[in-house]
Amino acid sequence: MATERYPSFRAFFPYYLKEHSHPTNRRLHFAGTTIVNALLLAVVFAGRWQLLWALPVAGYGFAWFGHFIVEKNRPATFTYPLWSLMGDYKMYWMMLNGKLWGQVPQSGAASAAEAEGR
Repeated sequence: MATERYPSFRAFFPYYLKEHSHPTNRRLHFAGTTIVNALLLAVVFAGRWQLLWALPVAGYGFAWFGHFIVEKNRPATFTYPLWSLMGDYKMYWMMLNGKLWGQVPQSGAASAAEAEGR
């Protein structure tokens, strides 16, 4: 768990990646975020407002399972809600583009280059 307050998202993101070091946890986040995106599209473009309740269930359900059961850590969203959401979408985009499917370091923060997806 983070004991320091991060001054910026750029400083936070390596910590975020470290908290998602298990590939299964990252895949669960990817699945949850994909479902959330699909539900949002259904809500906005098809007017399926009754699906709004499923957004937090899909998003947090997959993520929390990944943290509590797979990774055995506390989700960063409890301490850094906005940066965690931003981190989830950055990690999602990096996985979608094939930049993060490899193993994230298990100890210590990821390098700045890894955090930026280079």
